[in-house]
Formats: sequence, C-alpha cells, structure tokens
Amino acid sequence: MAPQESSTTAPSTGFDFRVLGPLEVLHDAEPQRLGRPRVRATLACLLLEPNQVVSMDRIIETLWGDEPPASARTIIHGYISRIRKLFAEKDDGAPDDVPQVVTRPPGYLIRLDSDRVDAHRARALVNHAQHLEPEERSRVLTDALTLWRGPVLQDIDSERLHRTVVPNLDELRLLALEERIDADLACSRHQSLVVELSTVVDEHPLRERLAGQLILAHYRSGHRAEAQARYHALREKLSHELGIDPGPELRKLYDLLLRDDDSLLTGEQRRQGSAAAPAPAAYVARPVPAELPPAPAGFVGRLPESAALDAMVEQDTGTPNRLAVLTGTAGVGKSALAITWSHRVAHRFPDGQLYASLRGFDSERTPLSPAEALTSILKTLGVAADAIPVGLDDRAALYRSLLADRRVLVLLDNARDSEQVRLLLPAGTKSLVVITSRRRLDGLVVGSGAEVLPLETLSTDVAVELLDRAGIPGRSTSEPAATRRLAELCGGLPLALRIAAARLAVSPGRGAGDLVDELTDERDRLHAFDVEDADTSVRRAFDISYRSLHATHASTFRMLGLVPGHTFTPHVVAALCGTEPAGARRRLRALALAHLVTEPEPDRFGMHDLLRLYARDLVADEHRPAAGDESALRRLVHYYMVVADRARRFLRPPRDSLDFTADTETVSPVIGSRAQALEWFDAEWPNLVATIRVLNARGMHELCWPLVRLQFNYVMVRCPWEDWIQIYTDGLDSARAVDDTVGSLLMSAGIGVAYSRSQRPAQALPHYAESYRGALAGGDPGWQAMAQVNMGAVLVRLERYDEARGYCWDALQTYRTLGDRYRQAGALNNLAQTEQAAGRREEALSHLVEAEAMCREADDLETLAVVLSNCGEVSLDLGRAAEAERYHHEALDVALRCGSAMRQASAYVGLGDAATARGDRAVARTRWETALGILETVASRRAGEVHKRLDEFVEHH
Repeated sequence: MAPQESSTTAPSTGFDFRVLGPLEVLHDAEPQRLGRPRVRATLACLLLEPNQVVSMDRIIETLWGDEPPASARTIIHGYISRIRKLFAEKDDGAPDDVPQVVTRPPGYLIRLDSDRVDAHRARALVNHAQHLEPEERSRVLTDALTLWRGPVLQDIDSERLHRTVVPNLDELRLLALEERIDADLACSRHQSLVVELSTVVDEHPLRERLAGQLILAHYRSGHRAEAQARYHALREKLSHELGIDPGPELRKLYDLLLRDDDSLLTGEQRRQGSAAAPAPAAYVARPVPAELPPAPAGFVGRLPESAALDAMVEQDTGTPNRLAVLTGTAGVGKSALAITWSHRVAHRFPDGQLYASLRGFDSERTPLSPAEALTSILKTLGVAADAIPVGLDDRAALYRSLLADRRVLVLLDNARDSEQVRLLLPAGTKSLVVITSRRRLDGLVVGSGAEVLPLETLSTDVAVELLDRAGIPGRSTSEPAATRRLAELCGGLPLALRIAAARLAVSPGRGAGDLVDELTDERDRLHAFDVEDADTSVRRAFDISYRSLHATHASTFRMLGLVPGHTFTPHVVAALCGTEPAGARRRLRALALAHLVTEPEPDRFGMHDLLRLYARDLVADEHRPAAGDESALRRLVHYYMVVADRARRFLRPPRDSLDFTADTETVSPVIGSRAQALEWFDAEWPNLVATIRVLNARGMHELCWPLVRLQFNYVMVRCPWEDWIQIYTDGLDSARAVDDTVGSLLMSAGIGVAYSRSQRPAQALPHYAESYRGALAGGDPGWQAMAQVNMGAVLVRLERYDEARGYCWDALQTYRTLGDRYRQAGALNNLAQTEQAAGRREEALSHLVEAEAMCREADDLETLAVVLSNCGEVSLDLGRAAEAERYHHEALDVALRCGSAMRQASAYVGLGDAATARGDRAVARTRWETALGILETVASRRAGEVHKRLDEFVEHH
C-alpha cells in the first residue's frame, strides 16, 4: 500500500489510530483490544513513524530501556505477530484500509495512510491552518486541538517515548493553541479569551507568547491594571527562576501598553476611539436569584446519587466546571432528584441558584437555544435587556465574567445534547452545575470533565415506599403482596409509580390488587399509565425520546419490539434488522446514549419492561405489514437455529438430521470450543425459551419444534427441568400441528428424557411410549431403536427388568445392523443395567466397557460420564473398591469437562460409596455432602437418596 498525501479529515471507516491520549485503535469506530502493555508500546512505536523503518534496537529501548531480557528479539517477534493478527482479522479485501507491518531490516515498518494516526492528522491541520483567514483558521485549529484526549500516550510505560516523542507532541498542542488564540484575537474575541488564557498561563507560567496574548486580551477588554500586573508577574518569575528578562516581543508589547498605543486595539475599537472594550453593561437591581422550581412531593431513594452530589459540593479542587450530569431514561426521576437535592443544598450557594428548563425533550416546544438561555440568565443576573451583547460568544463571555467569583448553583434541566449546554458552563471554580438529560452527554465528560451519574429504576422496596408516600399511606401494610406486585409491574419507574399512586389516591375504595389485575395483561399495561396531562404520561414521555431518534435508530428500536426475550446482542439485532453485527452494535450504542436500551455487560443489551412494551406497541401502531414483521422474526429464528446447531455439536454429536452447517452467510459469535458453546447457550437460554414460546403462540409451528430439538444437547448438560418440559411441550404441540411424524416422536421422547432424568419414571413412561408408537408408525429402524433405548431406560427405573432387557437388546441389534457404533453405546449402557439388576455383574461390566470405548470415539462426554459412573457402581458391587474409585474419579473429571452438574453429583455419590467400602467414612460424608449440595441446586429428586446415606451415617456415629 503506497503512502498517500496526508488528509485533515478523520477516516470514516477502517482503522483509526489515536496516540494523543491513551493509545486507542478503532475499526469502523469500534475500539479494538490491544492486549498486553508491551504489545501496545510496540504498536505505538511504529505508529509514531508510519511508513518509516523502526529499528529493532529502538523498539527494544522503548520497551525495556537499558535492561532488556536476553530473549527481547524473540519476544518482539511475538508482539509483531499479535499486531498483524489484529489487522488480519479486519481484512475485508480492501487493502487500502488495512495497515500492514512489514519486516524491513534493521526492524519493522508499518505501512498505512498517515492520516489514520491522530498525531499526524493534527500536524496536517496545524500546517493547513497557516494560510487561512482568522475565522477559518480558528475553526481548523480548534478541530486539531480536539484530537488531544489527555496526556499523550499516558498508558504507555516507556521512558524513551516520554523523553523524546511526547514533548514534541505536547509542543505541537501548545503551538496549535497559541495559533488558535491569535486567530481569536484577530476576530475580537478578547473578552472570552481572558478566562481561558488565565487558566492556560497558570499552567504554563514561563511561556511568553501565551502571557503576551493574555496581556493583550486584558488590555482590549479594558483591564489595563490587570494587563500590567500580568507582565510584572511574568518578569519577576523569569528573573527569580531563570535569571533572565522577558524577550523583546513581550517588552515591545509592554511599551505599547504603557503608551496606550492604538495599534493594540481591534479595528472596531479604533473606529470607536476607545482603548477598552465596550462600556460596562448597565445593571438592573435584582435580588439574589433563587429560581429553583418546587420540589416534588413524596420523593424517596437516590441516596448514592445524592451522596455523590454532596461530595461535589464539598470538593474545592480549584478547577473550573464542577459539573454533574444526571442521566437516564424517560420517567426515571432525573429532574425530581436534581430539584429535590438542589433545594437541600441551596444554602451552600449564597450567590444564588439559577434554573433553566432547556426543553431538550419537550412534547410541544422546540429545545431552548443557548442564545435564549443566556439571555434569560443574564437578565436574572441583573443585566439590562438593552445591554445584553448581540453576539453569542460575547453573551457567553459576559455570563462567565459575572459568575467568575460567585458561588452559584446552576441547574440545567432536560438538556438535549452537549452543545446545548456548553456555553452555559461557568468558568469560575466556586460554582456547581447540575444537568439532567435523557442522553449521556459524553461530550461533556471528554471536554469538561463532567461526572456522570446514571439513574436506574428503583428497587422494589423503595418503589413501595414511593407508592405509600405519593398514594395512600399505609397501603403497603394493608396489602403488602399486592403493593409489591404493583411496584414490580411499574418496573420501578418513578413516573409510572407516581401515576399508579395517583390512581389509588383518587379512588380510595380501590385496592392495590385491583390495579394489579389491570396491569397484569402486557397488552394493556401502557394504556393504564395514560393520563390527561400529556407531560406526565409514560407513553408520551417515551414518544418524545423515540421521535428524537435518527430514522435508522428509530427503526431499530421498533424492531426490538419483536425480540421475544429480554436481552439481545449485536448479532441478534443484526439478524433481526438484516444488517451486520458492527452496524447493529453502533445502532445499539446510539440507543444506549438515549437511554432507550441498557448495556448491563459488554455487547449484551436490554430494555426496561415498559420500554419493551412501548416498542411492541410501536410495531402495531406504525401499521407495518404483518408479513414484514414475520419476516424479521424468521430471520431471528434462523440465526438462533444456525448458532444453536453450531454450538450443540461441541457438546455431543447430534442425534437427528437437522443440519445448518452449510449456512455460511449467517454471522455468528465466535464458538470454537465446548466452553464457548456452553457460554453462548447459558447467555441466550432465557431468550431461546421465550422465542420458542412465541413461535408456538403465533402458529409458526414449522420453526418451533426444530428450534426446540436444537436445544437437546444443552439441556442434557444443564438440566433446566421446568424450561425443558415447557419448551418440549410447546414443540410437541407444533409438531402435531404440522403433522410432522419425526418432530412428534422427538418431542415426546424429549419430554420423557426430562421426566426420567429428574427421577420421575412413571411420568416419563407415557411420553416414551407415545414416541415409540410414532417410531413404529414411521417405519424408520433408527428412530425405532432410539425409542426402544428410551423405553429400556425408563423400565429399568421402574424395575421392570425383563421388559427393559428386551427393548435394549432389540435396539442394540438394530444399531449393529445399521453400523451405528455411537448409538450402540446407549443401548449397551441400558442393557448393562438390566444385567446388573439380574445379578449378572460381569456381563454388565463387559457391556459398559464396550460402551465406554464407543463414547470416547464419539467424544460424547456427557454419556461417557454416565457410563463411567455405572462402571464404578458395578465394580463396587463386584467388591473392587479401588477400581470403582478410579472409575468415579474419571467420571468426575469428564463431568467437570463437559459442565454437567448432574454427572458431577453422580460421581461424588459414587466416590462416597467407594470411600465407605474401604472404611473411610469421613471422606464418604464429605463426598455425599458435596453431591447433595449440587443435587439441591438443580432441584433433583435424587437428593433424597443422598439424604438417606447421610442420615444412616449419623445413626452409626
């Protein structure tokens, strides 16, 4: 890839490298994992000199200084491999977008467009600005300065980089800043520069150019004494610390200042014949502002957030912009907290409390502009209407000047975005600003150091307290269960809770239980929170947030109403919306910024229950074609089928003909191991259950039972009994509805397995028998053999050994005829149990050993654990305690590898039995107690067997 001429524009796609702050690598605006600190340092070393060879020696010095390890070169080879892997993973065939690390003696070279590195982009912007007019030059240099996100490479621990490279980039930032200030002075922005430059000069007290700019800004603003004082302070500091005088440029400025030379003035000031800024504004006598609106009645909770705000009041950091942002979804109580807390601490701000409703999410009026807000605030502060500056920047500068030495609380309520409030931030160190917004306002965190306090919904206990205070006191005592259920149905959302409390208050004879009955039906729940006052309607509050979204994000939010479960990933949303995961992730992050979705853990999103119902209502209200909604749901189900099929194959070989491995278009998460397969199933399980239920309810039967079947390998490992039986019951309904013989027999068999494995053989038998009849009717010998194995297993549990032996023997012969060694293992295992019951233990062990080999061939760990436990049990019956213990230990190892809690419990029971046989009852007790803990956790009825063993142990001791 040939280097291209540098651009001043950040790349919109592909890689973006950032060194002006902590090292960051973004691809399509998404942060990438960079790995260990020295890998990051190696990449930084290459990025600082793109398209240039960086020697191995320089990289070694960067990483280890003067004390490199003997294997330094080998280690660096490994780091380079990791960096190349990062780039290769994003290689989509467009070589101009993908950097390359090339081996080029005596080191390495990173080949990329230099405008993909923020440091080089910043330098290009500074160079580009040199020949521009002041207004445009200021804008370009401001863009350049925004590229610095903090101390350069602050997360890279390298003495060489911080000694040689970082100072150069720091100097570039100061140069850009000085040039931008020069441009602003040329644009007559001297008043707004005074506050900014005062802080900057204090940070760089020996930098003469900045000091000169501040002196000039003071002079043009009419602060002649302050201008002279600044010069004398600098002269004294230079003399004491460096033994030198100010340079010739600064001395010349001072001479001009003493002579009131009009060359120091702006053109406009010279035309007016004044050496100062416009005359001071006329002031109107006003009392100390106290603009806070009344606090809401019955406010409860929010103790951690209030404590955080209290701490900000106590802080005296000496830095400007003490700033808190209360953010959260519509109706979560941001304004209520801000106003209630502000009233409580108002006495700590003797110079007043300013309040502005910014109408960022108003149902009737447009958002308040910064100009309108500043005009209102300046009038409150006593500035006469005809003295308020016309220019927005001048208006903001006057506002900052008036608050510079005051201790004022500024409450900016319902902000739409960072830009709406940026000019409303005081520059002094004594004031405190509290902002509320439905968006996160990350721009204020980056640019102004804001502390963000996200508000979540209320806990059930606090929600009940709010219902009591805002409704009828004592209701939670007279109807405790109904009141708690009412709080849960409101989802802990304060707006919904207040509406519910109001409905109870206006109808004293109505019980909380009556309102619970009304809210229980999800289809009508949102309607129950509609009130005449649109501003306090839950639906209207959500409407405003929704209608402020970009069209793409609004469409995505609507589509989320089709998600059956409560959480979703970018892959799920990509399938639903017919896009790519990266694009879906960006959409979800945008919705999270608007607090319409949450991200409780990385890349897993969710929604408040009432927002989820609102999204579902939108789907219906938008009059969208039902076929379009069903098509989206089918895409989602297809995604679940493809990924579930891929994941289940890591757990055990499939025992059906469902196969989605040929699908190469569906983008699935990375699943390359048994652990990753279980992790995916565990995370998605509630959503898979919900999807199956929806498919059955909507009559999408041809999709329902196959999706159920694809969960079989997972439920065999985790044993979620209730969900297992429920989804297989839904699956059976669907298979019958479409008259699918194979589906019906598989669903019946699955229900039977759940009952049998949970120690309910009598309930399992009719389902196994139905499956067997279906297999006979279908005429497929493989399905018949499967049904026979199941019949044999349940009949053993029911102690009908002769019948069980017949089924198992017939199944074994069928599988041998078919040459199916894997399925022979199940038949042999069940046949062994019938032989064991008949006292033919050697024969039983022989069958089990043969089954063990077949399970190992198939890598079926779950069945292998069963067989090994059975080997241990039979060995113990044969009096071979040591051999039994060996089998049970191996069964435990296999069970731990496959993640099956039931198989682990069985192994511990067997180990306890083996310890008893060799006389070590203390060890036996420990093993049985471990088994009991597992069995009680998974609600297995086999826990009774272990209780009996432990009770007998106590009786004998």
